[in-house]
Amino acid sequence: MKVTTKALLGAGALALISGMASAADLACLITKNNTNPFFVKMKEGAEAAATAAGLDFQAYAGEKDGDAAPQITAIENCVAAGAKGILITPSNDSVGPALKDARAAGILVISLDTPLGDAEAQDITFATDNFEAGLLIGKWAAATLGADGVANAKIAMLDINKDNISVDVLRDTGFLTGFGIEVPDGKVLASETDPRVIGHESSDANPAGGQTAMETLLAKDPDINVVYTINEPAAEGAYQALKAAGKESQAIIVSVDGGCPGVASVKAGTIGATSQQYPLKMASLGIEAIAAFAKDGTKPTVTEGLSFFNTGVNLVTDKPVEGVESIDSTKGTELCWG
Repeated sequence: MKVTTKALLGAGALALISGMASAADLACLITKNNTNPFFVKMKEGAEAAATAAGLDFQAYAGEKDGDAAPQITAIENCVAAGAKGILITPSNDSVGPALKDARAAGILVISLDTPLGDAEAQDITFATDNFEAGLLIGKWAAATLGADGVANAKIAMLDINKDNISVDVLRDTGFLTGFGIEVPDGKVLASETDPRVIGHESSDANPAGGQTAMETLLAKDPDINVVYTINEPAAEGAYQALKAAGKESQAIIVSVDGGCPGVASVKAGTIGATSQQYPLKMASLGIEAIAAFAKDGTKPTVTEGLSFFNTGVNLVTDKPVEGVESIDSTKGTELCWG
């Protein structure tokens, strides 16, 4: 398989990370960006699986989370190239119409990590159970604080953005539910009215955004003692903001990802617990599904009892609590990525 690197320049630039294909057996991967270790590992897994399956491979990435325009361009490129399948971590639901066109052209569409709101825009989703990932860290935080701590908690919520992206909503809702906070509408962000939630801020799922979001929430209430973060890069930024304010010891930080830097933060004590997901598995299984579809039209099926194929999640913490199953940072390091 020939590998090339080039960029489509202009507003909302999108990088073609690798590729070369005969149209008959082409698989495409489209991620939100190519800097988050989660997506870097996803690309590695997909490319290795494509090579093993004898598929040609193209990988595209947008500039940042929430930037849908370059993903739409990538989808159109893959359709034009005659791809057999598209794996995508959708930036938001606005990519849905382009994906429906791809399906109409006979292309297998698999969402990775982030399911689309329109079920007709994808054949299936391969993902972490994102509600469960949030639920685990919410239960851990509540058990760690104890009844009095839960009753008097002051919670910062660091989301991706305000777009109600499914992964954002599911992790948020899971965390709040696990912590014992009622969520009236599980389909949108910030529907809760519980005064223990100081606020939601956008982190763009990166360290700089996480730091700014945490600073904003600390200005609103300097006594925040629980910090939920959408992912570990955002958690890194939140910790830096707390440290700069001299408040790193007053708050517990929880997160989702389970990348090697995040697991190291658990070991160091800067992240209390994180839900570990498995991007390499998502991507490699997605490529295997495209290979099977290209061979005889077979399509993958969902995990029994769920609306998607569950690629698994484990809570990683060195401070286990009763009633919440977990693995320690040593085991998490064996399983981590990035």
